[in-house]
Amino acid sequence: MTRTDVAPAAPAGLRDRAARYALLPLRIFLGATFVYAGLDKLTDSAFLSASGPGSIGELMHGVRDTSAVPALVDLALKAPVGFAVAIGVGELLVGLGVLAGLLTRLAATGGALISLSLWLTVSWAVSPYYYGNDLAYLMAWLPLVLAGAPYWSLDALLRSRRSRRTA
Repeated sequence: MTRTDVAPAAPAGLRDRAARYALLPLRIFLGATFVYAGLDKLTDSAFLSASGPGSIGELMHGVRDTSAVPALVDLALKAPVGFAVAIGVGELLVGLGVLAGLLTRLAATGGALISLSLWLTVSWAVSPYYYGNDLAYLMAWLPLVLAGAPYWSLDALLRSRRSRRTA
């Protein structure tokens, strides 16, 4: 009879170790990509403009009629610079949270929501659908939403400290 409430033994072989750390490359990639994307937006004066070439306003006007949720684009167009800053700060915080492994499930949920909103607006009209990257990012966030960052993370460190205090 096996007990399900007992922690499994430490992995013995290379295959077990690889399975244990399988989400780490995804976490590093998504975290670094979102930090870069956030910094890129927040430091691009053209993007942080309501109008003009390369601006968030121009982008939103360009995708408004082809998006799955035009009302979401209309909402962004009410304050395009504020929306651009919110997206940039959101991407930066999500990326830093996932890289550090701090509140990882919450950060990954934020990343999934950002990717979902970009898929439904900016890349919705991309055809065939697999040419757009926002849907792939959305799917990539889901394992981290489900599993968090159980290794090499601040979440794991905090969990370990809590369990030592209660023991």
